Amino acid sequence: MPGFAALLSSLFPPLRRLAFLGLAALWGATGASAQSLLAGPVVSTAQVRAELMAHAPQGAAPGATVWVGLQLRHTPDWHTYWKNPGDSGLPTELNWTLPPGVSAGAIQWPTPRKFPLGTLANYGYDGTVLLPVPLTVEPGFSGQQIDVQLQANWLVCRKECIPEEGSFSLRIPVLGSTALNGAAFNDALAAAPSAQPAGASQVSPGDGFLQVSLADLPERLRGRPLEFFPEAPGLIEPGSPWTQAWDGSRWTARVPLSPHRADAPAQLALVVAPAQPPGEGPGTDGVRLDVPVQGAWPAVAALPAAVPDALQAALDANAARATGSAGAAPQVSTGARITLWAALAGALLGGLILNLMPCVFPVLAIKVLAFTQHADDRSAHRRSGLAYTAGVVLSFLALGGLLLALRSAGEAIGWGYQLQSPGVIAALVVLFTLIGLNLAGLFEVGNVLPSGLASLQARNPTVDAFLTGVLAVAVASPCTAPFMGASLGLAIALPAWQALAIFGLIGLGMALPYLAASWWPAVARALPRPGPWMQTLRQFLAFPMFATVVWLLWVLGQQTGIDGAAALLLILLALALLVWALGLRGKSRLVLGGGALAALLWLGVAVGPHITRLADPEPAAARATAVEGLAWQPWSAETEAALLAEGRTVFVDFTAAWCVTCQYNKRTTLADTALLTDLAGRQVVLLRADWTRRDPAITAALGRLGRSGVPVYALHRQGSPSQVLTEVLTVEEVRSALGRL
Repeated sequence: MPGFAALLSSLFPPLRRLAFLGLAALWGATGASAQSLLAGPVVSTAQVRAELMAHAPQGAAPGATVWVGLQLRHTPDWHTYWKNPGDSGLPTELNWTLPPGVSAGAIQWPTPRKFPLGTLANYGYDGTVLLPVPLTVEPGFSGQQIDVQLQANWLVCRKECIPEEGSFSLRIPVLGSTALNGAAFNDALAAAPSAQPAGASQVSPGDGFLQVSLADLPERLRGRPLEFFPEAPGLIEPGSPWTQAWDGSRWTARVPLSPHRADAPAQLALVVAPAQPPGEGPGTDGVRLDVPVQGAWPAVAALPAAVPDALQAALDANAARATGSAGAAPQVSTGARITLWAALAGALLGGLILNLMPCVFPVLAIKVLAFTQHADDRSAHRRSGLAYTAGVVLSFLALGGLLLALRSAGEAIGWGYQLQSPGVIAALVVLFTLIGLNLAGLFEVGNVLPSGLASLQARNPTVDAFLTGVLAVAVASPCTAPFMGASLGLAIALPAWQALAIFGLIGLGMALPYLAASWWPAVARALPRPGPWMQTLRQFLAFPMFATVVWLLWVLGQQTGIDGAAALLLILLALALLVWALGLRGKSRLVLGGGALAALLWLGVAVGPHITRLADPEPAAARATAVEGLAWQPWSAETEAALLAEGRTVFVDFTAAWCVTCQYNKRTTLADTALLTDLAGRQVVLLRADWTRRDPAITAALGRLGRSGVPVYALHRQGSPSQVLTEVLTVEEVRSALGRL
């Protein structure tokens, strides 16, 4: 049988590049945003109309300052975020590409509003807001126009949050004037807080509170209730109650400190502005001060015993990157305190169990055939085992290293993040389709390629085994097996070499059964001898491959809609016709193969964009269960916080369409009528956090629970540590967790 390496290494160039693209994307993709839009001055989604604007009433001659900015016009009830988002959210990011001699300054943030929700609060903008940025034209600039390109990222939220992005372009003439947007820029700059010297103002951190004393505030603010906005995230509890008072021109306040803050600045940059301003858009123009800190910051609150110090620190940092806040992390109860050695043991055991997860079943077919082929050749069997192990371990190390690098760069991603990208899923669908067609006997590599290329697998079985290990990691990485969850959660908090040791041991655990079998003669003696039966087995094993294709197409449909799945099916049909035609002889091969190749290329251009274009997310809606009155509600951090503040018990299912274990649990334990009846009787609220698409809020919530992938099941109740259950969920485990509340 032509091996996997032959498929990857020997297919004609277009398919070879496509096959390798699938594996490369698994290591390089960071997941697509919910909206990814093309260049232009205006980008519109269902939640936001974003427009790149310019204001240059005197032109853009050398030495001048030109204003540009992104205007966000929000749909009612939606908002985006300030530089400090508060308890959750992400600040809008503007990344400029400008010609030499032109440089961009910082965003001149308008005064934000406060959006309270339960015990939490966010800082940001609703209605229409313009984020102005000054461009400085250097004296030596000699161009006739300034070509401005902007890549913007923003998180827009209501009860649910959607990460969006857009590419914008604009041309500003040097000699002409651009004053059409003057009113918008004047209003935005007027809404920015005015700078005021600190003077006699000061802040003093105390036991759980920040004592604020601001002197000589402007007349327009005196006697009015103010809102307090620190520019540094994570210092205070934005949603907690606090007190304030006026003494003439001096304003004092007692603001709750965050028990898990990351910083202890010697000077605090802050904004104060009138509280609860009417209308929409920016808040009422406030005052910005850099106030000295008097006294020492109190020690950070003790961490829960169930979470190791290094892990908790990293969880807070990751949550800060993903949500814009290093707010208080929940207490998490996952059993005994996990150590590095326990994490390494859990990684090894989790890797072993990973072989039993449904994600990996298709690759087992390839290994079964490899074992039977080498049953009489002990040397080849051992080389194959070592090569497969090397492929698995190195792939886990590469994937783990990339994950750590992206985390350190501030990306809010987690384990299995690559399947949040439709392009990666499409590449895997093509790869598994080719493997399935080969196993089914539709084509043989030797019939579609010159004999010299087709014999590569025979000459390089070790490479074949290595690439099979790479493929195993490609399909296994979305799964989080039992014992792996805590180890992966700890890995993102440890120094790089310790974290990579955990990833490497997961790979070693996964490869260990095959490595042991390749070196244990008793296994080889137990295997049946090669014979005609292998052809039947080979054809039968094509069906697990096609089952994987069906699953991946379903996942793609969840992300891109029916159009994306149908487009990929058309391309697969043309691909199957092509590989069949290339196995023919004579003119039939030339005519049919050429026609199939032309059809494949035409379809790639005509319908290919539908495959990677994310569909607009459906409005979040509750999904009824088999028990009347009990339904799965869409998760958001605000919804969870509001329910907990009401004294409700909350069960959260962190899931994704590409997670097979999630779907199994959803259709077994989480569909058990008796369990659902118990949950309804205890008035437990069911929330479902769908991570099929990239969602920084869900990533942050997973990080606070000490996890970086799905499935995760968490039981929350106000005043009690959160309970994180195992990945393969049972009815008894859920009932036991409920009994501990």
